[in-house]
Amino acid sequence: MADASDQNTATSLVTYATSIVRDYARQELAPAPGAAGPQVEAVTRLYFNPSLEASFTFVPGTMALILLLVSAMLTSITIAREKETGTMEVLLVSPMRQGPVILGKIVPYFLLSFVNALVILGLGVWVLGMPLRGSLALLLLETLLYIFVALALGVFISTRSSTQQGAMLFSILSLLLPTVMLSGFLFPLESMPAPLRAVSHLIPARYYISILKGIMIKGQGLRDLWRETATLMALAAGLLLLAFGSLKNRLE
Repeated sequence: MADASDQNTATSLVTYATSIVRDYARQELAPAPGAAGPQVEAVTRLYFNPSLEASFTFVPGTMALILLLVSAMLTSITIAREKETGTMEVLLVSPMRQGPVILGKIVPYFLLSFVNALVILGLGVWVLGMPLRGSLALLLLETLLYIFVALALGVFISTRSSTQQGAMLFSILSLLLPTVMLSGFLFPLESMPAPLRAVSHLIPARYYISILKGIMIKGQGLRDLWRETATLMALAAGLLLLAFGSLKNRLE
């Protein structure tokens, strides 16, 4: 039995297990010439995605990638542009607090990312045939949490960059490539070296993809996904603390 919500991993595991059973049957249970002996047959069962639909893998991964790029990259470039032109420093030294200033910069991208999420979900369910076996309300709340993490990451990147070009380059190197390579979107994490698996724990998309597959494909609830949810909340809090700490040091 294999969990086919990740079709690439499920196919590989079923192939390996079937090969092991057949080799055992051939080597250990081979009957003597002319005599009937025991037979072993490997019967496979693929759960959650028995037809191995590619959309079950690519819709969650694509959604996580697009939301991260729209939320984090555009936010970092926008705030870096404000810093480059000098208007951000003017706002931060004004009587307004840092929180409302940063909040005003990220709210438009928060709304834009949520609209993108609704569009991708609609296309995935109604066009590509993705199931929605869990709670839609929980899925939307988890999506809002993931968008918030991405926005916090974008704010942190902007605090470490002085120009738009630097923010864009930093975003590509720290968001695009790690998300594609280390989130489990295209490559199984179990087959990666230990150092890369350790780094993958810092990739927000890894947890969001697991949440999407858990809710949409497996019909899981918060009781099953609380670890991923708690990790995203911790990442959001940590990134915000780093971002505001960096802004404070810059002003001082």
